[in-house]
Amino acid sequence: MEKNMAKDYYDILGVSKSASQDEIKKAFRKLAHKYHPDKSGGDEARFKEMNEAYGTLSDPEKRAQYDRFGQTFQGGNPGGGSSAGGWDFGQYGGNGNVKFDFGEGFEDIFSGVFGGSSQSGRAKRGQDIQVDVEISFEEMVSGIQKSISLRKLAACSTCQGTGGKPGTKENTCKRCDGRGRVQKQVQSIFGVMAQVVTCDACHGKGKIYTEACQTCHGVGRSQQSETIEVNIPAGVQDGQAISLGGRGAAGEYGAQSGDLFVVLHVRPHEEWKRRGDDVLSFLEIQYPQAVLGDKLSVLTVEGPVTMKIPAGTQGGEVFRIRGKGIPHLGRYGRGDHLVTVKLLVPKKLSHDEKRLIEKLAEITRQKEGN
Repeated sequence: MEKNMAKDYYDILGVSKSASQDEIKKAFRKLAHKYHPDKSGGDEARFKEMNEAYGTLSDPEKRAQYDRFGQTFQGGNPGGGSSAGGWDFGQYGGNGNVKFDFGEGFEDIFSGVFGGSSQSGRAKRGQDIQVDVEISFEEMVSGIQKSISLRKLAACSTCQGTGGKPGTKENTCKRCDGRGRVQKQVQSIFGVMAQVVTCDACHGKGKIYTEACQTCHGVGRSQQSETIEVNIPAGVQDGQAISLGGRGAAGEYGAQSGDLFVVLHVRPHEEWKRRGDDVLSFLEIQYPQAVLGDKLSVLTVEGPVTMKIPAGTQGGEVFRIRGKGIPHLGRYGRGDHLVTVKLLVPKKLSHDEKRLIEKLAEITRQKEGN
């Protein structure tokens, strides 16, 4: 049978014909945010069209009819109505003071569009704060405690974050009867919709003080200066963040505080570089030391160490000093110190040095000729 499809619902929602119910719901949610008429740049016609598409594709029975015939036949309105969603655009046309019941779970999609919530609302959590702290290479190796000074929203020192004037009584909120939530009516292109939101009188707590705190005006927080001690463990990476739960900005009306994120920046060292938990450095040696061998002092993160240079050492060779690197973060042990040898070739020679080098070259040629 040939389909007479006036509208391609899959194309309207931007999904394939094999899309899962979860994919269809996600696509509809995204479009609802974009095209809702109450939002800037919204499109009423497009919004109604995509709701029609979702009403069909979200219902398995109606989707099966649509896939087979290109339309649905419930209620005599092709493509319209939805027993699962509980609305019928063909009947109401999006006009009139009609109260819609969108069915269980459907309100979660529209909660983000209308700015409310179908769940039990609470006062707003405090914001997270990020600070940048610079430490030296040596401090990174040993670990250190740093003091950080912040200016942030903190719990009001007068009311201790409750928002109520000290000594005043806390009563059950009359507006929400202690539930912390109230129902309000939202006018939309489809009519009046019921929406459950946080009570704006008690801010979701269900109780309210007879008098607000005069310092914070009932909000429960105010701008304050605070010094926080941060323990920076040995072996942290450059750019690593330390999270301090609840040390960010205080929440509104006694709500949970945000977190503090301390981002660490390790200053480069003049002699050392880091590779994993190993320390890298260079050691310059003279030609006689490379030929004859020597014992030289190498500066490590734990102090000077005497390192043996074997006779016949070549430029670019790497020597390992075990256990003198960076501590492993959060576990026992540490990395190594890797020393790369650089052979120094003098640019200017004295008369005696030149004569000795020429003599050495002559001996070398004689040795190679034998």
